[in-house]
Amino acid sequence: MSAALIAVVVALLLGHLVPALPSLRRYDWFIAWLHWLGARTGGGEWPNRVGLLVAVGLPLLLVGLAQFLLDELFYGLPAFGFALLALLYTWGPRDLDLDVEAVIEAREPQARHEAAQALFPEGGEPSCEGPALVEAVFRCALWRWFGVLFWFMVAGAVGAIGYRLVSLCAQGEARRSLPEGQRGVARAALAVLNWPVAQLMTFGLALAADFDRVLSAWRDWHAEGVRLDSGFLGAAARASVAIELAEEDAYAADGPAQAPGLLELRDAMSLVWRVLLLWLGIIALFVLAGWTT
Repeated sequence: MSAALIAVVVALLLGHLVPALPSLRRYDWFIAWLHWLGARTGGGEWPNRVGLLVAVGLPLLLVGLAQFLLDELFYGLPAFGFALLALLYTWGPRDLDLDVEAVIEAREPQARHEAAQALFPEGGEPSCEGPALVEAVFRCALWRWFGVLFWFMVAGAVGAIGYRLVSLCAQGEARRSLPEGQRGVARAALAVLNWPVAQLMTFGLALAADFDRVLSAWRDWHAEGVRLDSGFLGAAARASVAIELAEEDAYAADGPAQAPGLLELRDAMSLVWRVLLLWLGIIALFVLAGWTT
């Protein structure tokens, strides 16, 4: 776990020091692989679960084989380098900070609307209203950061790449290369992968913001029973941002200089960073506990 934590920290630092990294996170090879599979099956609705398993499973098999072969070589240094490359490749793929900044800095409504499209990768008409932007930031953080981080900590490079490939099939650019039935299977698989991550993000949000408000929003969402839908994360995020804005208004001498929706967006991004730092702190505590036992 200590090597995984170091890889995460290095990946975060490189992501900010090397602006060209997002342009290298391309998945044309995976889309070409999906087209090749579709051509071999006549482009029809081949069995959905089996088809998605083959499409994602074979690349993961190669990644897992490489991870296994490198594990014991040269004190684990090649394995660490491979894991770091996998994390750098799967993080994002777009820079969430830059996407949020583009929305905040847009001067015209049309420009702001176009910038907000990057925060709605699952399709649909983007909204520049405060609550919608707050939910969009946390959905993007789940998809771009925390899902990759969680499954990387669980299964290394296989976990990170597997999560990214499934997410691309469910709501990314690879979705258009799949039959409709497989898209539905991919969405269901992504919901399963996202559910524990969203629960831990909500717990981190409770620690980083107002615990009672987050817990109340979480309970209200689950009042009808446990569902795989991670909408509770958006509800908790809206409640936390509302508290943040109320506290800022209480201490501010003058009114806010920005529109309320953009203030909510700014605070949502700040909360996402606080939750990420909290996650890294908790992982570091586990590492220290492992070293001392």
